Amino acid sequence: MSHSSTNGDRPRIAFLGTGAQGASIGADFALAGHDVTFIEQWPDHVNAIRAHGITVNLPTRTINARVKALHLCEVAEVKQPFDLVFIVMKAYDTKWATLLIEPVLAKDGLVIGLQNGMTHEDIAAVVGRERTVGAVIEIASNMFVPGVTNRQNDHDTSWFALGALDPATQPRVEAVAELLRCTGRVEVMDDIRSAKWMKLVVNAAELIPSAIVNLPLGDAARYPGMLEVMRAAGYEAMQAALADGARVIPIIGMPPVMTNHLERYVDQIFEEVLTVFSQADTLTTSLQDWRKGRRAEIQEVNGWVIDTLKAQGISAPINERVVELAYAIEANTLEARPDNAALLIETYLSTRRRDVSA
Repeated sequence: MSHSSTNGDRPRIAFLGTGAQGASIGADFALAGHDVTFIEQWPDHVNAIRAHGITVNLPTRTINARVKALHLCEVAEVKQPFDLVFIVMKAYDTKWATLLIEPVLAKDGLVIGLQNGMTHEDIAAVVGRERTVGAVIEIASNMFVPGVTNRQNDHDTSWFALGALDPATQPRVEAVAELLRCTGRVEVMDDIRSAKWMKLVVNAAELIPSAIVNLPLGDAARYPGMLEVMRAAGYEAMQAALADGARVIPIIGMPPVMTNHLERYVDQIFEEVLTVFSQADTLTTSLQDWRKGRRAEIQEVNGWVIDTLKAQGISAPINERVVELAYAIEANTLEARPDNAALLIETYLSTRRRDVSA
């Protein structure tokens, strides 16, 4: 990569989207001495970072980093292109965000989507497959105050996977991974598409289902009957992954897959997230979105499962019910509350009875 920076061999790096995840990762980059710019859509957040730096509360320590922060409208004022752009935004924001940053991306620059969902193709449609690096991220964090993020995983329990879409770009990915290791464990994968599907499997089980019952992730999984519902959503997602040509591969630092029992593997991934990557008060990103009055990644996760299976003539009744209830909550015709578990469990039991009688 021919660095556009005037700072020796340091690449110019942008974090597009510096909410709970992007801000904490970007802070580590800044403290590691990298040339980092934050680009953010929340005006108060940008102003707070400019005044006081970005503060990250970790489980046993607090860090603060001074970093350049830009409002979205100031991207048009960028004169030197960026060598690396990490997009850390909602999956539904990917298309416009990539279009925004493309004019200030170096000719041989790379865009890395640290996001939920299958956003890599949206990025590639704008900047080209040769400049796109797919990624998987597993960190729990939250942000409710501008300039301050609360990250529940320190570096030892933060996990990333990276992989190029274009095989010709894959040799460049290790250099990006080495940069990212300042903030967590990083694996370079040849089949990043399958890795992203495996993450979507666990996201389908955890994000929206726990938000529907308005409980922290662990409490939702312990709520009577909900663990079975959440696992069933994950089973359907695994079925969708295989229907879409994905391979079953280990993620989040788990050992190689040693079982042909796919439902058992889904259970193992979910258990790993619950025990290693979550704390007692961990709220999924979807529940955080709803509590802030924003929409969640419904179509980009559970809806993706439904559409993928529908293309194969297969139904996904658990995910369909999850999506139905989630949209009702966003339309303010249903309140997110623990009692909603009964609505999900009813669908799960009905599906089980139909499977037994078939």
